[in-house]
Amino acid sequence: MSFPLLTAAAALPALGAIATAAVPAGRRTAAKWLALLVSLGTLVLAAVIAVRFEPGGERYQLTESHAWIADFGVRYELGVDGIAVALIALTAVLIPFIILAGWHDAEPSPAPGGDTPAETKNYRWRPTQGFFALILSVEAMVILSFEATDVFLFYILFEAMLIPMYFLIGGFGDRAHTGSDEHAAAQRSYAAVKFLLYNLAGGLIMLAAVIGLYVVAGNFSLTEIAAARADGTLEMATGTERLLFLGFFFAFAVKAPLWPLHTWLPNAMGESTAPVAVLITAVVDKVGTFAMLRFCLGLFPEASAWATPVILALALVSIIYGALLAVGQRDIKRLVAYASISHFGFIVMGIFAMTTQGQSGSTLYMVNHGISTAALMLVAGFLISRRGSRLIADYGGVQKVAPVLAGTFLIGGLATLSLPGLAPFVSEFLVLVGTFARYPVVGVIATLGIVLAALYTLVLYQRTMTGPVKEEVRTLPDLRLRELVVVTPLIALLIFLGVYPKPLTDIVNPAVEHTMSDVQQKDPRPEVEAK
Repeated sequence: MSFPLLTAAAALPALGAIATAAVPAGRRTAAKWLALLVSLGTLVLAAVIAVRFEPGGERYQLTESHAWIADFGVRYELGVDGIAVALIALTAVLIPFIILAGWHDAEPSPAPGGDTPAETKNYRWRPTQGFFALILSVEAMVILSFEATDVFLFYILFEAMLIPMYFLIGGFGDRAHTGSDEHAAAQRSYAAVKFLLYNLAGGLIMLAAVIGLYVVAGNFSLTEIAAARADGTLEMATGTERLLFLGFFFAFAVKAPLWPLHTWLPNAMGESTAPVAVLITAVVDKVGTFAMLRFCLGLFPEASAWATPVILALALVSIIYGALLAVGQRDIKRLVAYASISHFGFIVMGIFAMTTQGQSGSTLYMVNHGISTAALMLVAGFLISRRGSRLIADYGGVQKVAPVLAGTFLIGGLATLSLPGLAPFVSEFLVLVGTFARYPVVGVIATLGIVLAALYTLVLYQRTMTGPVKEEVRTLPDLRLRELVVVTPLIALLIFLGVYPKPLTDIVNPAVEHTMSDVQQKDPRPEVEAK
């Protein structure tokens, strides 16, 4: 029996979460190092998965299948294609940087009336251990969701990851806030509850669709259902397929998030610490767009084609609406949140353009958006922690007192607006080319999002980093060694993948070809033949 590599990649952070939570209350530093070492071990396993994966081989590789709930046809069934491998790698790469960036974010606050941490008065209260344990538990569930090829198993993971995220948002909020601590706590609670309710509502509708799929197909295996649909042994009535598709798509659109189901994201990112905000938009939200490719297109190809015009319209609204609201933001973190809504619109548009360029671009976009958003948001978090404010108006002239911080912030911002030479440019270009090939009007309108991205990014940089030095930022320190260790590799990845994306495209393209085959689509032929 071969080594269960996929299980190990998810089990290591899960066990690490338990071990981190069990570290004694007074050993906060030990808990941090344990979480970091576990995340690095997971990164090694993700690298082994990427090396072992053969892009030209079987669609799903490194498969595992074991009986779980036999009476209901539920199996513990795992397998990865090129898209899953890329997203597992993204998750494993980002988590160590998230942990390093949040190194001091969960330190206990001083007790009222003294400098002694409140934690020492109650040995059971261990916020540091809990913070890093929750991050590792999210990593475990996200990785396993990318690996799951049993629909019921995926649903369990899809819902379970909401629990640690709820506590990360509501229990470990941003300390840079205006007003009283009570008001800040109420805002965090509101953001956490809104996140939970939106996603639970999507999950409830998905559960009904999962049950309906079992009634129609008799099992939960993605590979068996897709194969039966392809060879004609499983047929779905048109109305049934469309209803099931809508049930799955609604849940994924909430998670993505897609307009008009997006409103939880600005609250969640605004009230979270910067590392948790990165965890939300760069890691967890990718499960939604990944699931659109794997489950919506793989299980319901005819319904996917039927819904494409409406979904493209929603994606287009997300692109323009998110960018316009980003332009008008006064809060740095909420600006990045609305920019991410715009970027997820591009990702969804590429998926449902039904072209190889569009879907390859969308997959690359998921990876590149994760890296660029992590770079920008984490540097913004370092800046906010120094000044104690998220408001853009409270900054000015930072580049004169902290030039390295300003430079890294600029590179993260330029990546966000998809500057040529940085990784997001390649993915955005492919999405637009793939969309224009089949839906030229949609492709043309979507380019407005690029113009608006340049506007909100450059205005943000101008207002915070240039101009006269404000008195409140005159003494801000530049990036420290730990912060440089976080930011430098992310910037290096943005440059490397912007210049040489071939390692990603080689893994992703064969999986995209399989997806195109599932939906029985071929790329449109050029209207003008080359001579």
